[in-house]
Amino acid sequence: MHLTDEPTSATLSPNADTPGWQYVLGWILDAFDLFVVVFLLTELMSRFHVGKEAMVWSLTITLAMRPVGAMLFGSLSDKFGRKKPLIACVVYFPSITILSGFAPNYLFFLTMRALYGIGMGGYWGIGASYAMDSAPLRKRGFLSGMMQGGYPFGYPLAAIGMQTIAPRFAWQAMFVVGSIVAAVIVLITLKAPKSETWKLHRMPSVRFMFTTLLKNGKAFAYILLLMTVMTCLSHGTGDLYPDFLKTIPDVVRGFVLRMKASYGIPVLYSVGAILGAVAFGSLSERIGRRYAIMGALLMCILSIPARAFGQRLIVLVLGSFFMQTGVQGAFGVIPAHLNELSPDVIRGLFPGFVYQLGVLVASPVLPVQNLLRQHFGSPWALASFEFAPIIFLMLIFALGPEQRGRNFRAQHTGAEATYVHG
Repeated sequence: MHLTDEPTSATLSPNADTPGWQYVLGWILDAFDLFVVVFLLTELMSRFHVGKEAMVWSLTITLAMRPVGAMLFGSLSDKFGRKKPLIACVVYFPSITILSGFAPNYLFFLTMRALYGIGMGGYWGIGASYAMDSAPLRKRGFLSGMMQGGYPFGYPLAAIGMQTIAPRFAWQAMFVVGSIVAAVIVLITLKAPKSETWKLHRMPSVRFMFTTLLKNGKAFAYILLLMTVMTCLSHGTGDLYPDFLKTIPDVVRGFVLRMKASYGIPVLYSVGAILGAVAFGSLSERIGRRYAIMGALLMCILSIPARAFGQRLIVLVLGSFFMQTGVQGAFGVIPAHLNELSPDVIRGLFPGFVYQLGVLVASPVLPVQNLLRQHFGSPWALASFEFAPIIFLMLIFALGPEQRGRNFRAQHTGAEATYVHG
C-alpha cells in the first residue's frame, strides 16, 4: 500500500546523477576487502605465527566495530550532508585495508581490522540514505536490490582475484587492488549533486539527534529485532555451508563451472544471490516491501530439503542456488524498507546504525550453529538455522509496518516517523 502523500512529478523524474551506482561499487569493495581475509587465512596465519582461532577473531572484531562506524559516519552525514562523509569513508577504509596487508605483526593487523570495521559500518548507512534520497521513486526498489546485490558480488570477485592477482603479484596485492575502485567511487561522488532531501531535513544539533532516537524507540526496537533475525538467517545459511559441502562425496569428486565443486557451488549461488536481490527489490515496488520479502523467504523454505539433506551434486547446486536467491532477495528490499521506516532528520544514522547493531547482536550465530552440528549433525543444524529464522521473520513482516512510496522530499511536522501497514 502506497502512502497517500504522493510525490511530485519532479520526484519521479529520473536523475542521471543519482549516487546509487557508486554505492553499489562501494558495497562490492566492502565485501571484497572482507572476503580477502577469509581467502588468505592460511597465509596470514603463517605470516603472524598464530592459529586459525586468532584469525577468526580478526573477522569477529571487524563485524563488532560496524555499529561504531554507522553511528560516527551516519551522524556526520545527517549534520554535514551525505557527500563529504561518504567520500571520507571511501578514502578511509581502503587505506586501512592496505595497512592490513602490510602489517608487521598480528596486533597491528588486529587493530587495522577493527578500524576497518568502522569504515565498513559507516558506508552502508550513508550510501543507502544518499542513494534513496536521489533515486526516482518508482525505481527505489530496483536500486535497493542493486545496492544490496553488491555484497554477494564481492565473494566471486575475491575468489577470481585469488586465482589471478595473488599468484602474479603476491597475496599482499589483494589488499591494494581495491584502492583503484575506491578512487573511481570518489571521482563519481565528487561529480554527484548534493542531497536535496538532506537540505530539507538537516539535523540541527547532536542533542536533537539523541532526542529523535528516543522518540523513535519503538521503531528502533522493531528494526533491531528484524535485522538481528535477518542476520541470523544470512550467516546461518552461508558461513558454514562451504565446510558442509566438503563432507559430501559427490561434491568432493565433482566439478561445477570447470572448477572443484566446493568452489564452483559458492560462486554459482553468489550469482543467484545477486539476481535475487535485484529481482525481489524490483518486485517490492509492485507488491510492497513486506510481501516481496515474504515471497523471498518462501523460496528459502522450499529449498531447505535439497540444500541441507541432498547428496547428489545437482540437488545441492539447485538447493543452494535457490536458498541464496531467496536470502539475498529478502535483503535486496532492506535498504529501501529501512530508509522508508526511518525518521527523515536522522536517516543517515538511523537505518545504518540499527542494521549494524543487528549484525552485532546476531554474532553468536556461528558458535550456536556449530554446537548444534556437534549434537545433531550438519544437515539438521543447517535446516534448523534456516527454518526457525524464516518462520520468525514471516511473523515479523506479517505484523510489521511499511511505508512503501514515502516521499522523502515532503516536509514533516515532527521528528517522529509515522508508520502504516501495507
